[in-house]
Amino acid sequence: MKKEITVSAKTLEEALEKAVAELGAPSKDAIEYTVLEEAKRGFLGIGGTPAKISASYEEAVYGKAAAIAFVEKLVADMKLDASVTVRDGDNGDTVISIDGESAGVLIGHHGDTLDSLQYLANLAANKKVEGEKKEYCKITIDIENYRAKREETLRTFARRMANKVIRYKKSVMLEPMNPYERRIIHSEIQGIEGVSTNSIGSENNRKIVIYLDDKKSED
Repeated sequence: MKKEITVSAKTLEEALEKAVAELGAPSKDAIEYTVLEEAKRGFLGIGGTPAKISASYEEAVYGKAAAIAFVEKLVADMKLDASVTVRDGDNGDTVISIDGESAGVLIGHHGDTLDSLQYLANLAANKKVEGEKKEYCKITIDIENYRAKREETLRTFARRMANKVIRYKKSVMLEPMNPYERRIIHSEIQGIEGVSTNSIGSENNRKIVIYLDDKKSED
């Protein structure tokens, strides 16, 4: 977060010291300043002009505060009619929710844009600063409760595909999915007798195969 102030003092050096104190900066080297008026001595100590400067300091923001600031700035820059709220998640993560009529533009196809936004928010939250050790801060981004809706859609889809495999005795290969969505499919299939799953491919082209599991059927 950037702070900006204007200060005056008898000398430039005193004005800089005053600016550092008011901005909460660690030293003069950490601030940027512009001399608005130079100090001038008056005649016999009368009518002198103080030094006047405009100073600013970019305060470092870390962890979830950095992620929140990133998301809020994105929403503001895109002029979206949306609000940003924050809550603690169930898995030790911080959930940043974006809600509003125009928020849906940030979801993308099957959540692609949402996942990219979440990736960038995690980068912002866990930016490494030399000489500092910080615990990893996990950020989850949700838009209009999309995560829960998408999970239910995937679980329903997994059950339908599993029934298809059982009925026709043939394996089914699903379209490529991200790790989060693959975990949902694997989890749902685990509770269905007679079928199992496996992942094939690499990186963004990784797919799930649902196949008959004779051993599972016999248990």
